[in-house]
Amino acid sequence: MSGLARREWFQRFGVSAVGRVWAGVVILAALLCCVGPAQAQQRREREPNSVYEARRATLAANIDGPIVLLGYTGREEEAQTYIFSQEENFYYLTGHNEEESALILLPTDAHKGKGDEFSSREIFFLPPKDARKEKWNGARMSASDPGIELRTGFSTVKPMPELRATVEQLARIYPTFYTILPYQRELGGYPHEKETVEWLKQAAPGVTVKDIRGSITDLRLIKSPTELALLRQAIDLSLDAQFAAMKMMRPGAWEYQIAAKMVEVHAMGGSEAEAYAPIVGAGPNSTVLHYDKLGRKIEDGDIVVMDVGAQYSGYAADITRTIPANGKFTPRQREIYDIVLGAQEAAIRALKPGMDACRKGDKSIYKIAYDYINTHGKDEHGKPLGQYFIHGLSHSIGLNVHDPGDLCKPIAVGTVLTVEPGIYIPEENLGVRIEDDVLVTETGNEVLSQRLPRSVEEIEKIMGEGKKERAAEAK
Repeated sequence: MSGLARREWFQRFGVSAVGRVWAGVVILAALLCCVGPAQAQQRREREPNSVYEARRATLAANIDGPIVLLGYTGREEEAQTYIFSQEENFYYLTGHNEEESALILLPTDAHKGKGDEFSSREIFFLPPKDARKEKWNGARMSASDPGIELRTGFSTVKPMPELRATVEQLARIYPTFYTILPYQRELGGYPHEKETVEWLKQAAPGVTVKDIRGSITDLRLIKSPTELALLRQAIDLSLDAQFAAMKMMRPGAWEYQIAAKMVEVHAMGGSEAEAYAPIVGAGPNSTVLHYDKLGRKIEDGDIVVMDVGAQYSGYAADITRTIPANGKFTPRQREIYDIVLGAQEAAIRALKPGMDACRKGDKSIYKIAYDYINTHGKDEHGKPLGQYFIHGLSHSIGLNVHDPGDLCKPIAVGTVLTVEPGIYIPEENLGVRIEDDVLVTETGNEVLSQRLPRSVEEIEKIMGEGKKERAAEAK
């Protein structure tokens, strides 16, 4: 989206008046522009409105001034294949995947001494009805829809053009606003946080802006029961896809064919998108951590890393298995595989509340995995294998495959994280990664992806069954 288009959009929603002043607020605004013919991602399920309401109440209880979040503006995407997906924090607090929507949330004590004009603690803003647009992209929610309050879970729903006047009037009362300040993401920064600050300076030039990201991150780290249910769906679809890939794997297949089969299994099971670009790397590509070109014809003797995860109702799975292309591990492949598996099992056994995934310390599950790898086996030059474990052991999963959260802090009950040791030896064209998704419980942990086998014997058995099924079909 061009800078000119953004300015026109801000002008469009920045000139209308509002009938009352809403004070002592949390403003969670996702100013989300529609780009081209993009449609909104269809989430299969969502959590009950009461869950989102409870999150907003927790956030509101810990702030003393307005919080303003401006969400994605379409990610500046104009491709015909683009499907809009809501900014994660906004979705986490509302459960709605609508473009051009916003939220104003008042702090818990906002009504004290403020008068009757603050009878509502939350306002949800939706775009005006646009019949022409709906002819192309289908019906969208608007403030004028009958029963919109019950549907959205907000007692007050207003048209989006009333947002700016509300912010302007709040700035006359509160000297400090909060928002998510610009920060570096794993795949680079997005401009929307910068634009949020710029927009606030225009609408409320006299306020001081502070960061609220940490407070939302703390909430997102601990998964609710309904979030766990959606994560289990995503994980189960990912496991089904891994089973299918193991059974169809053979020398002569292409990496893209394996990935396509896994994506098909996800989609047929109700996944609305992939959690990340599928990684299927054979032979030398098995040593490339985020290999996604999918361009190699799989050869006899190759080892194949399959790191592919489904997204279900916005929630991401992250599962990896490493298998032999011809159905049988070579002695060296098995040696390295068993070392990685041993490291993973050691880390999972140790994972419980209070542990962490830092590189150092006596509570580190990373260190447990690394030490196992570094004391088992050697490379071709007789050196320890620790140097070939080149990434971290864990990250949180949730609305993002790399959900926010500092795993160097003690891991709390309700956290869902990956456990994924790996060894990558380019000179041997040999890379092995085993990755599972694990819930930390009060007594230890639960491996949510346990249904998918990890041992050499079980993997070879599944691949043997697949070979027999292909032979039967060929007759």
